[in-house]
This record gives sequence, C-alpha cells and structure tokens, in this order.
Amino acid sequence: MAKKLSIPGKRVPQGKYSAFVPDPLPPKLEWTSRLIGVLSDADRAIGKLAGEGGRLPNPHVLMRPFIQREAVLSSKIEGTQATLGELLASEVGAVVDRSPEDLREVGNYVVALEHGIARLKQLPLCVRIVRELHDKLLTGVRGQEATPGRFRKTQNWIGKPGSTPGTASFIPPPPDDVEPCLAQWEKFLHESTLPPLITIALAHYQFEAIHPFLDGNGRVGRLLITLFLIEREILPTPLLYLSAFFEVARRDYYDGLRGVSERGAWNDWLEYFLLGVARMSEDALRRAARMNGKLSEWQKKIAGESTNAPLRVLELLVANPFITAKGASDRLGVAFTTAQRAIERLQRLGIVEQSGEGKRDRVYCARALLDILEEPAHLKPSI
Repeated sequence: MAKKLSIPGKRVPQGKYSAFVPDPLPPKLEWTSRLIGVLSDADRAIGKLAGEGGRLPNPHVLMRPFIQREAVLSSKIEGTQATLGELLASEVGAVVDRSPEDLREVGNYVVALEHGIARLKQLPLCVRIVRELHDKLLTGVRGQEATPGRFRKTQNWIGKPGSTPGTASFIPPPPDDVEPCLAQWEKFLHESTLPPLITIALAHYQFEAIHPFLDGNGRVGRLLITLFLIEREILPTPLLYLSAFFEVARRDYYDGLRGVSERGAWNDWLEYFLLGVARMSEDALRRAARMNGKLSEWQKKIAGESTNAPLRVLELLVANPFITAKGASDRLGVAFTTAQRAIERLQRLGIVEQSGEGKRDRVYCARALLDILEEPAHLKPSI
C-alpha cells in the first residue's frame, strides 16, 4: 500500500482564494534506496567537476563565459530571447539585432551573480544577499516597477498569462508572511545538517514557494543554487549551472515544485534536482575540457612566434570568443597596431574569423569556442 503523503504547509483563506504558507524546513524525508542512489551519483559527478575543474588550465578564465551562458539560459526560462552569441558580441561593442532591454536583462544576471560571489567573502548566504541580488537583477529593466530589492507588499500568484487568483495554479504566502517565512528559510540554510545537495534542493523549493518578490523570483532562486555551492566550497569556481537542465525539462521542473506543495512529493523533487546536478556536472566538465583542448591546440599552432601578442590575445578569447583590436589593445596594454596584427595572425591560422562586414571597428570571433558554449546540453531529463 502506497504511503500517504502530507502537504508541507497550510492553506490560508484570503477571501475568494487561499494562499499557501509552507512549513519550516526540513521536512521528514524518506531515505529510499532510489534517493540514496541518485544523491550518490550527484555527489560523485559534482566532486569530479570540482576536482578536475579545479585542475583545468583556465578555471577562473572559463568562469565568465559559463556565467554568461547561465545568464542567457536562466533568462530564457523567463521569456527573454537574447542568445549567448548576441550577449558576448555586444560586450565587445558589436551591434546586434536584439533589443537593448533583452541584453540588459541578461547582463544584469551576470552582474548579480558576480556581486553575490563577492558578497560571500563578507556574509553567509542570507536574506540580505537575496535582496541585493534582486536589486541587481531588476534595476533598469522590465520589472523595474516590481520594486528591485524589496519584498512584495501585495499578493502575487503563478498561472497562465491573464490568470487571476481564482484561476492561478499556485498562490504563495500572503505579504505579511513573506519575511517570517524567509527568516525560517535562512535559519534552515545556516543550521541544516543534511547533505549539502539535499539542503539546497529543499531550500530552492522553499524559496520558490515563498515567491517573495513581484518579479524575478525564478532567476534569484537559480542564482542562489550557484552561490550555495560556492559558499559551501563544493565547487572552487561557479562552473555548474542548472538552468539548462530546468529549461530542457521545464515541465518536470514545475511539476516537481507543484508536487511538493500539492501532495508532499519531496522524493520526486529531490530525485529530479539531483539528476540535474549529475547531468549538468558532466556537461560542464565536457564543455570546459573541450574548450581547453581547443586552446591547447591553438597554442601549439602559434608556438615560436617572434612576439607573444598572438598568445596573449588567444587567452582573451577564452573569456569571450569575440574580440576587437581596440579591446585587445586596452586589455593587454599594447599598441592598437600590435593588437590588430596579432588578431590578423590568428585569422590567417583559422582561429578567428571576422564577424560581419564592417571595415572599421572590426569584430572577430573564435567560432569553435562559441560553438562549444552555445551547443545545447545533451540531457535526458527522466531518471
């Protein structure tokens, strides 16, 4: 006979509808052999990423394009259409056929994550950092009216476009319950003795159930996963991001969250989340290794050059496959002509190609690196 699950919260009547207030974490978990096995696989995969990722020749340089990739994928879940190539090209000054607003939204995600990493040197992961992340995310973009950095003072709900509280699929806690719920969430983060991956899986569900902001909750929630892994020193640099997995398995993602709220299906959610950690750890390691392999191949091509400028330009391409002579000149502290000659040398070797037809302010791209970054993750969401 199947075990009856209990809803991990209470329904609070609010006139014609009821809001859901989640119980404090942690719930009582059922440690099935299946859950233990999935946790073991996830631990092993992320441990390998931490070990081998830390030994990669350029883990810190690689961090930035991986952050940018996550920013694009996380924003895509929310409906923003900018591609990684457009974001990277715009950063070096190229004109791209995408609304500045879309690019700004994705750029804000990068700013927020880098801010969060810096703040972890001063504070533990906490509600204060949550508010700061939200402020960085929403300042100057759509959702500006959603009071960046401040918790909601009105009721929100989740549902199809045009839905009302009466037709919503989920109604988070009333405004007065938001801060008490977040205080309990923070307490759990600091005091949990559960395995770290279980802790952050539970905390991610809880944050999304609280839905403390009028907009941007999903992006903040996904940022917090990465920051938690950095804070707990599970990863040396933020190479792991789950947005690609959530995007591929978007229905499973929302079904998993809803399953907890509606029937206490914690194990289904945990198994899904841990599968994502394992798959994305493997994906990140393959991607980083391929990028470093390509870089090593190119370094051999230009070995023995009379000047080291091409080699130095090559290293810039790992952080952003797009480059201009002016950008290389400024970043390397060399003359514009030196940077231009170095790029032209890489072009003759087939390492970069000109992007677009411009005669002035030409933009070049290491297409092989961009292809590795833009390649969809090969994931099977089901366990």
